Amino acid sequence: MADTKITTDHDEIRKWAEARGGRPAAVRATQRKDDPGIIRIEFPRAPHAKDDALEEITWEEFFEKFDEADLALLHQEETASGQKSNFNKLIGRETAEAREQGESHAGRHRGR
Repeated sequence: MADTKITTDHDEIRKWAEARGGRPAAVRATQRKDDPGIIRIEFPRAPHAKDDALEEITWEEFFEKFDEADLALLHQEETASGQKSNFNKLIGRETAEAREQGESHAGRHRGR
């Protein structure tokens, strides 16, 4: 798999998503009055992207939930073949920190 990156930066996430036609969305079945529920980045122009379970929300709603749920975005810039990638996954920030520490720790051992 091509290299992945992890970020919590709102501007970076929005720019990454919008450069690929991505929009903030929520899973309809999980929404409540003042809570969007489970959030996703939706890519409506991607093949097989039609998902009636998702409803577009604003970036403000998305990032409010993103921060409240203590999330980070794991994403890929390009596929192994060099194409622009839509691959992304919302993960907990603790998971992101552990992953980054594991990679930097592994890098120190590889250099020996």
